[in-house]
Formats: sequence, structure tokens, C-alpha cells
Amino acid sequence: MNELKARALRFLARREYSKAELRSRLSEGEGEADEVLAELEKEGWLSDARFVDQLLDARLGRYGREHVLHELRSKGIGEELISAALPRIMEAEREALRSVWEKKFGKLPADRKEMGKQVRFLQSRGFSLEEILQLIGNSKT
Repeated sequence: MNELKARALRFLARREYSKAELRSRLSEGEGEADEVLAELEKEGWLSDARFVDQLLDARLGRYGREHVLHELRSKGIGEELISAALPRIMEAEREALRSVWEKKFGKLPADRKEMGKQVRFLQSRGFSLEEILQLIGNSKT
């Protein structure tokens, strides 16, 4: 168990991990891993809430709501933490959309082909079609 805890601490020394993500990395004896994870949580080394904050800090300026929510769910974050983070995500989305659009394109699309290119790019970053069209769709194309 001490070896398993040491491995877990080495992982956590590099970056934050969600509990589910760290469990899959350790994946030795299921019971042993759960004991180590519980101990790490109790000692403050492992925190899903802290992981969510770190992920939001890293992603919110560059990605939309759908991308961020998908990533949180794929990392095993519970719906209660996602619900708590949703207002912060929603607040940052419009500003992030404008920032990403200005950095990549900077001007309204000249024709339908260009508009499609901009919309597809922004959707691939996790922004909603409704928000994208509010930003660029009101041009005379």
C-alpha cells in the first residue's frame, strides 16, 4: 500500500488528477487503490473540486461550454461539481468565443463558404451554434 501511495503522489506531483482518473492510473488491487485514494483525499492531496478549478482555468479562454463539459465528464467528475462549475463556464463562454474568433479570423465572413469554415472551426472548439450565429451570423452574407 505504501508503494501504491508513493506512485499516486508521484502522479499528483506532476499535475492535478480527478479521483476516477487517478484510480484508473493506479488500477492495481481495486480495494487497495480505493483505500489509498480515500487517504489522499483526507490528507488534502487529492481533490476533484481543485481538479475542476484547474481544468477550468486552463480551458475556459480557449474552448466552449460543450468541450469543457465533455472533458469534465470524461475525467469522471460528478454532476454535482459540474453543476457548481456551470455558472463560471457560462459566464466565460461568450468572452472566449469572441476571443477565439478574433484570434483565428478577425473579420466577418465574406461569403457562405467562409461562414461555414468559421462556424465549423468554432463548433469544433465546443461553442454552441446559437452563440456562434449571434456573433458572426448577423453579417450580410
